[in-house]
Parts: sequence; C-alpha cells; structure tokens
Amino acid sequence: MARRAAASGTAMKAARRPEVRLPPLEPHDGGPLEPDGDYDGLDIRAADFSGQDGVGARFMDCALTDCVLDGTSLPRARLLDTVLGGVRGVGTDLAEAGLRDVELTDARLGGTQLHGAVLERVHVRGGKIDYLNLRRARLKDVVFESCVLVEPDFGGARLERVEFVDCALKGADFSAAELADVDLRGAMPLEIARGLDRLSGAAISTAQLLDLAPALAAEVGLRVLP
Repeated sequence: MARRAAASGTAMKAARRPEVRLPPLEPHDGGPLEPDGDYDGLDIRAADFSGQDGVGARFMDCALTDCVLDGTSLPRARLLDTVLGGVRGVGTDLAEAGLRDVELTDARLGGTQLHGAVLERVHVRGGKIDYLNLRRARLKDVVFESCVLVEPDFGGARLERVEFVDCALKGADFSAAELADVDLRGAMPLEIARGLDRLSGAAISTAQLLDLAPALAAEVGLRVLP
C-alpha cells in the first residue's frame, strides 16, 4: 500500500525525529576508548580518538563535540539518546552499530562504515559525508537535512520513513534496496548512480522526474528519438 500511495502522489508517512533531552553531564576524563566500554551521561569535548578500539562500546545520554574519529573502530557500538556535533574523521568503523535517538550535526566524515547498522530516529543536519557505506543497513525514521552526501551506498538497505530535506545527494547507490515512505523531494541535486529500479516506495518532484528522465529511459531500454 505504501508503494502505491507514493506512486499516486498521496501523502507519505513523515519520519519521526529524535527528541534528545540530555541530563546534566559529567566531563569526560580524557581517557582512551575501550572495547565494550560503557559511557553514560558524559560531555566529551575535542577528544582525539584516532585509531582507537571501542568495539561494542555503549554511549548513552552523551554529547560528543568536535571529536576526531580518524580510523576509530566502533563496530557493534550502541549510541542511544546521544548528540554528536562537529565530529570529523576518515574511515570511522561503525559496522553493525545501533543508533537510536541520535542527532548528528555539522559532521565532516569520509568513508564511514555503517554497513549492517540499525538507525532509528536519527537526524543528520549540516556538514558533509563522503562515501557513506550503509549497505544492508536498516534505516527507520531518519532525516538528512541541509547536508551533502557524496556517493552514499544504500545497496541492499531497508529505508522506511526516511527524508532528505534541503540536502545534496550525489551519486547515490540504491541497488537492491527496499524503500517505503522515502521522501527524496528535498534532495537537490538528486543524482542516482545505480538502483533506479528500486525507487518504488519513494516520492520525487516533477522537476526531479524531468532530470532523471534520461537515466530512467536508459534503465528500461527506451530510445528517445527526435
């Protein structure tokens, strides 16, 4: 039903945004990340976690501000009711992580690994993320707003109630993805490198349809002759 509703132009289900209300936070002691570490109610500022191992770590009711995450290993980590502001890094590994009620603002990230991750009520606002790997991830109630996504990979992912608001989506890969109530109308530009045949369940604008027309024609083998 959701797929038919999107195709016919009827209203889509809107994403539910996180409502993070942090309690009074304790300053972080400056120590390194630890595998399976438990970080609760901490204010973590300007920490350099480059190359550190925090596999399976849990962050709950935390604020991470201006932290460096170059090559930081956080597979299977859990981020709950947490705010990240101005984080930056290349090759951050969050494979199979769980993010719930998370706000990410003004990030500068490249090659972030989130394949197999579960994202629920996540708001990404501002910043730029290059080569984001979300293959086989599950996204539910996720909003990308006023950010630039360069060659994000949604291959095999499941997207439900996902919105792109005033953001750039360049060279996206939706191969084998499943979409339900995905609002692409706010993506400008909207550039889809692969997976045009998987857009059932998404909504685009008339202008975007015209921009995508040549690629859609090529996808179905349609020749457009004068």
